[in-house]
Amino acid sequence: MVNPPRRPTNPMEAAEAAFKPIKKPAPAPVREAPAAPNVRELVSIRIDRAVLDHFQEDGPGWQDRINEALRQVVAGNPVATGDRSNDD
Repeated sequence: MVNPPRRPTNPMEAAEAAFKPIKKPAPAPVREAPAAPNVRELVSIRIDRAVLDHFQEDGPGWQDRINEALRQVVAGNPVATGDRSNDD
């Protein structure tokens, strides 16, 4: 019985078999706008502790207050949020 050759007969096929083809990463999915207008979306953001304390000091509803302040800035009407210790 004859022993098979130690080296492959076609070096190109051997090289192609040794390396897998490169796969391109899938493109990022396209985000579509929500179907209904003014629908809130759950997001996660990092804000300074002082900013969070400022909006939380009036109790529940702090997320709505942050949303309203951001909405005013987007509309070009920033709300002055100075020291509220003089509110009597």
